[in-house]
Order: sequence, then structure tokens, then C-alpha cells
Amino acid sequence: MTHNPYLIHPATIVERKQESPDIVTYRLQLTDADQQNAFQFEAGQFNMLYVFGVGEVAISIVSDPGKPGFLDNTIRIVGRVTQVLGNMKVGETLGIRGPFGQGWPMEQAKGKDILIVSGGLGCAPVVGAIEYIFRRREEYGSLTILHGVKTPHDLLYRERYDTWRHQPNTKVLLTSDEPGKTWHSHVGVVTELFDDLQLEPDNTLVMMCGPEIMMRVACNMLTHKGLRPDSMYVSLERHMECGIGLCGYCQLGPFFLCKDGPVMRLDRVMPFMGKVGV
Repeated sequence: MTHNPYLIHPATIVERKQESPDIVTYRLQLTDADQQNAFQFEAGQFNMLYVFGVGEVAISIVSDPGKPGFLDNTIRIVGRVTQVLGNMKVGETLGIRGPFGQGWPMEQAKGKDILIVSGGLGCAPVVGAIEYIFRRREEYGSLTILHGVKTPHDLLYRERYDTWRHQPNTKVLLTSDEPGKTWHSHVGVVTELFDDLQLEPDNTLVMMCGPEIMMRVACNMLTHKGLRPDSMYVSLERHMECGIGLCGYCQLGPFFLCKDGPVMRLDRVMPFMGKVGV
């Protein structure tokens, strides 16, 4: 059986984790066993989660593509649909359409050192890529994970970061704009962590997500460190209604991020990032 990404497929919430007061992670399982096996996705892609009778919303898939059967989705409660989603319980059913969009270049990254830079609450798109790398660790070079938040309370996936930093050939650096009584990492913006990097520009691939202004500054700084724009990839966030490039809400210049992105090579989108009306 093939999986049709344009149809709504029912899925059951099998696990629920409250990451913060307004952020929840669900582990979903498609109710049809054949669809479970047929659902294939890439790290960095998203699906549309549908609440019956309410509507749907685009959510990044944060689980490892090589771990079949389950789909992990981290949801920030910010609007009408996510408000309902955030109150759902284990055992309840919602709908899934997808997967959609372009993911991270995991094949191209093989053999290279990987630098992952994320900021704020927008770190979900890189989680699947990180888990993918750890399950195939011998296929990649060094892995450096940098993540910045506004306050220590904004740090999601604390257990994952603790696990990741103990993996071989891996460095994890965290920072918070504001200090905290229990915060023992760097205080400042994420780009300040670049001072501690030892990079081989010709053998490094960058994956980046978070606030667009942060990514623009970070990419500019990494360019000055010798990295080429065609070796840097960014995950761009726009309002996505249809997932198939028809409604136009997610247009960025000549691109529709729901199908040309959300992951895009920096040299393709540099002229449009941060520009109003494109």
C-alpha cells in the first residue's frame, strides 16, 4: 500500500509530554497498520495535523525518519486549532496529512562535520535530523549543536540535550539571553557561541532554524568564518494553509515554502530573507 499525503489519515495519541505551559509533544500512531508502514518522511519535513470539526495546522515532525511506526510532533499553543490540539489526551484521535516539504540534506551531509544552530522555540525542525545522525553516527563527522533561548525556562528537550552532549565526537553548547539561578551555561545570544568553534569550512555543513533575524546574523558571521552559502541550510517558517503550494500564504519571493522548503539552501533564499512583502 502507498501512503496518500493529500488524504486525512486518523492517528491516535499514544504519548503526551508537556514541555512547558504552552508547548506539548505528542507521539502519534496512524491507526491503520498498512499506513504506518507506508508513511515515509525526511528529517525536516512537516505534516498537517487536523482536528475534526476545527481545522488543521502545519507542525514539524521531530522524530527520527528511521524509526517507523510513530510520529513525534511538538506543538506550540498559539491559535484556535493549536488551542484544541494542546488539550487533547492520550487515546484521542486526530488527523494527519503529509508529509510535506523538503527536509535536511542528510545524504549530502554524510562524511562531513555538522554544525546545527537553533534559537528560541523554533528548534523542533532540527530534532529529527539530530536523532537521525546519532542512529547512524559512523556516517558523519563531528557534530556541534548550538542552541539559544531568551530565558532558561524556554529551554525545551532538556533531557535530549543532556543525552546528546554525552555522545562521542559531539559538542553541545547552550546559551540564554537572560541568566537564571539554575542556569550554568553561557549567558548571551547564540552567535556568541561561534567564538568557541573550531571549524573546517570546506568540510562543514550547517543546519539552522529559529527566528529569521537570528539566522540572518548567524549566516553572515559564518560566511566571514569561511563557510559558503551553498553549505548552509535554513528552515524557514511561514503560515502554511494547504501544504501543496496552492494557497500562496507561504510564498517567499518565487518560492512556496510548503513545497520548495521549509528547508532551503541559503544561497537560494538570501535575497528574500527578512524582506517585507516577499
